[in-house]
Amino acid sequence: MFKGSFPALVTPFKNGELDIDTLKKLVEWHIGEGSHGLVPVGTTGESPTLSHEEHEKVVEEVVRAAAGRVPVIAGAGSNNTVESIRFMQHAEKVGANAALVVTPYYNKPTQRGLIAHFTALHDCCELPIIIYNIPGRSVVDMTPETMGELANLPRIVGVKDATGDLARVSQQRMTCGTEFCQISGEDATAHGFNAQGGVGVISVTANVAPKMVADVQNATLSGDYAKALEIQDRLMPLHKAIFTEPGLVGAKYAMSRLGLCGEEVRSPLTGLSDETRAMVDDGLRFAGLMN
Repeated sequence: MFKGSFPALVTPFKNGELDIDTLKKLVEWHIGEGSHGLVPVGTTGESPTLSHEEHEKVVEEVVRAAAGRVPVIAGAGSNNTVESIRFMQHAEKVGANAALVVTPYYNKPTQRGLIAHFTALHDCCELPIIIYNIPGRSVVDMTPETMGELANLPRIVGVKDATGDLARVSQQRMTCGTEFCQISGEDATAHGFNAQGGVGVISVTANVAPKMVADVQNATLSGDYAKALEIQDRLMPLHKAIFTEPGLVGAKYAMSRLGLCGEEVRSPLTGLSDETRAMVDDGLRFAGLMN
């Protein structure tokens, strides 16, 4: 259903407010650079610091700007089931193609709780759901067995897997079936993820280097892993630099260096240290994106 490179879009700000004009320009740029879809208001879109109204505004503007040319997977996660239902229903109403729903964070539900949460979201509307499994942030790990149970629901269609465990792809093929859409949530291992049976990446680095990330995906999906590895080798210093501090901060700084958007982030995040800025600059040069 969903394949290739999906930038986890940053949310541009100007003087503390949403910068919608820049957001629209980014959508056009990503489509022109060959991104296969767009993911607004995930963690990289600073969803924890957006108001409900801002969250919904960003989704609506991205859907409108994309105009059906590429799929939009709208961030709709929360640790509050009722809140997530609101985001799901809004995303469906404005025309998103699917929702990305993170495992509830902080309140640490059991596997039984995860099943109840995702079943409620599945039943609240007709929008397909990509589960976002990221134990490092949510402090709960959806097991392959639980995912397999949820995969029996017709609109639970895939997973964004940010466990960093490449064996998970094979394990989830066992429990969820080979048609279940497995998308990497980790830039540094996305090449290997596809070798195990994955079909794409929801990428932070694609905010900065969308064509290169899309080219890695195109190569792996056509079976040319040697070509993909050449591009991945060029990207690896940039991947590492961007994630030295919170990835969205690194991505926004890199984008500011390329004239794409400002580097403004919302508290409690702060701008990069001088040392990390230098690392990102070096990564941009190594990838051939900046002189």
